[in-house]
Amino acid sequence: MALTLFRHENRQQSERSQRFYARVELVRTLVDFSAAMCFLIGSVLFFWKSLETLAIWFFVIGSVLFAAKPTLSLAREIRLAAMGDDKDLARRR
Repeated sequence: MALTLFRHENRQQSERSQRFYARVELVRTLVDFSAAMCFLIGSVLFFWKSLETLAIWFFVIGSVLFAAKPTLSLAREIRLAAMGDDKDLARRR
């Protein structure tokens, strides 16, 4: 059986899956906020030539954080899809 990703039903299948979905959403929100703050701080630091290197690092860190968001989403969806697969796991073994 193939995993079914990005289905609303996956996050609603149990209390455990609902809690997991909520935790990952909180982490994604914190990552998003952190990335935005890195870009904002980096932008302000570019006003001073002496802080240009630090500004570049803030942009690099912000970019990594923005890349982490879809990675978290994909990992979340794979785990949620697998949570619903518990019933027939023993038969496939």
